[in-house]
Amino acid sequence: MAAKIIDGKQVAADMRAELKVKVAKLKEEGIVPGLAVVLVGEDPASKSYVTAKERACEEIGIFSDDNRLDADTSQEDLMALIDKLNKDPKINGILVQLPLPKHLDESQVLLGIDPDKDVDGFHPINVGKMCVGEEAFLPCTPHGIIQLLLRNDVKIEGAEVVVLGRSNIVGKPVAMMLMQKSPKGNATVTVCHTRTKDTAEHVKRADIIIAATGWPNTVTADMVKDGAVVIDVGVNRVEDATKKRGYRLVGDVDFEAVKEKASLITPVPGGVGPMTITMLLFNTVESAVKANK
Repeated sequence: MAAKIIDGKQVAADMRAELKVKVAKLKEEGIVPGLAVVLVGEDPASKSYVTAKERACEEIGIFSDDNRLDADTSQEDLMALIDKLNKDPKINGILVQLPLPKHLDESQVLLGIDPDKDVDGFHPINVGKMCVGEEAFLPCTPHGIIQLLLRNDVKIEGAEVVVLGRSNIVGKPVAMMLMQKSPKGNATVTVCHTRTKDTAEHVKRADIIIAATGWPNTVTADMVKDGAVVIDVGVNRVEDATKKRGYRLVGDVDFEAVKEKASLITPVPGGVGPMTITMLLFNTVESAVKANK
């Protein structure tokens, strides 16, 4: 029996509807959540992503502060802008779009953001709080994965989870979140990476598989046990002469084969992707609430 498809677009739409109601109530109290987005340069993918974030803010009623800087902007000028946004009471969240031009120090930029406005969840203070189980802004993509599982009634507690990939953006944080002693965690987590000796043997035991490697077909049907839940975080371009643009997007999972064995599976696109911006909005609204307690 083919797997049920986890519709990330629908889950994201449901969460945005909930956030829209919450924002409307905050506005009745005179509170308007504000998100500042900083884009340095003209990278087409980054510009498209920033535009999508701004539309999402407008959709749920968040104030969006658009800061677009030239590609040759100096480190000093960028840090001055971040300092200004840190001090601006209208701004509850600051997002600096990565990657930055090579002459800029990303680490210094991320450290410069006020942890109370770090709605990306990348500041070491928030990462540390997450690791020890304290309240913190959770990284958007990993938190989106957790929401997909919870809102599709996947039992996390006691589950065997295999995370493929150890990036600071997805692999490490989602593993840490899933092992926390909390209603959203309590799983037994194995992290596989490029030096894992026998990845397939680990994956075969998994109740939940989270693939975030950046390589097509990392997870094949013979690696997946019947009834497993498969979350595909990857977005890869593969050549396809039948497509007008000459390529198509695929994940890290052999979707067509694996869906015949899994109980639940996310598609690419339309699975994890829509959740990332939604969780950014979620964090911004939470930041506004905390700032006005």
